[in-house]
Amino acid sequence: MVGEAIAGEVMDPGGVRVVLPLALWRDKLLRDHPELASHLPDVLRAVASPDHLAPDPVFEQRRRFYLRGAGPSRWLLAVVSYEQEPARIISAFGNRKDPRSWTK
Repeated sequence: MVGEAIAGEVMDPGGVRVVLPLALWRDKLLRDHPELASHLPDVLRAVASPDHLAPDPVFEQRRRFYLRGAGPSRWLLAVVSYEQEPARIISAFGNRKDPRSWTK
C-alpha cells in the first residue's frame, strides 16, 4: 500500500480508516460499473455514513455498506474488505432492491 495512489479515504462508522485505491477505482469499479463515474463522493459517503450495514454473506472480514437515494439507483452498495490494513473498498454498484436485512 505504500506509495499507492488513493482515489478517496474515509472513516467507517466504527472509526476504522477505509481507502479506495485509485487503480481499483479506475481499473475494476469503473470498468465493471461505468455508471459510477460521477459518484465517487457517494461511494465514500456510503462507507462513512451508511443507511444500512450488513455482513458479507460469504467473506467474514467484509461488510456491505448501503446508502439510499445516492448513485445510479435506489441504493448504492459499497463492499469493504477488512482483510488488510488499511481496510479498502473493493466493490461498489447501484442496486434497486432493498437489502435483505432492511426494515423500513
